[in-house]
Amino acid sequence: MYHLVVFASGGGTTLQAIIHAIDKQELTNCKINLVVSNAADCYALERAKKAGIETYVTQNKKTLEIDAELENVLAKYPIDLIVLAGYLKKIGPKLVEKYTIINTHPSLIPKFCGKGMYGMKVHEAVVATHEKISGATVHYVNNHYDEGNIISQTKIDVLPQDTADDVAEKVKAAEKIQLIEVIKKLSEQNK
Repeated sequence: MYHLVVFASGGGTTLQAIIHAIDKQELTNCKINLVVSNAADCYALERAKKAGIETYVTQNKKTLEIDAELENVLAKYPIDLIVLAGYLKKIGPKLVEKYTIINTHPSLIPKFCGKGMYGMKVHEAVVATHEKISGATVHYVNNHYDEGNIISQTKIDVLPQDTADDVAEKVKAAEKIQLIEVIKKLSEQNK
């Protein structure tokens, strides 16, 4: 079994895509052991609970304090991979050193990434600069925002009439498919 922990801060649609892929046997040897959030009111926690997955909400606010707190929590679970699925806090160096962590980002890194570039901010920047192509990137997490080695990128076309909402929908759809493929490949390498 390939053991996952998913970190999320928002609605949890990416988490739901992973749950769905496991349920449909697209990820045949994967199991989500825990969902971690920095926000007690995020809907990702509800999605996890409905799927029978344990949840944890961080109590601390600063990166290094969260890092120390999570070390104790994560030590209770077998973990092969941590997936950041819309998680908005920086991961501290202790966790980066100890675990394999991947992140999905809603742009083609190195464009529109780094501190403060997430969610609709990315798509608004894509539209404002009249990009013809955008997409999603899955990358390994290191000690800098969105600078880890790229695992996979998926491109989408940005049409002249597209709004930031249009771009967001296209990227979200591509991002979920791409992330499932990456998790599948990583889990198969671990057999």
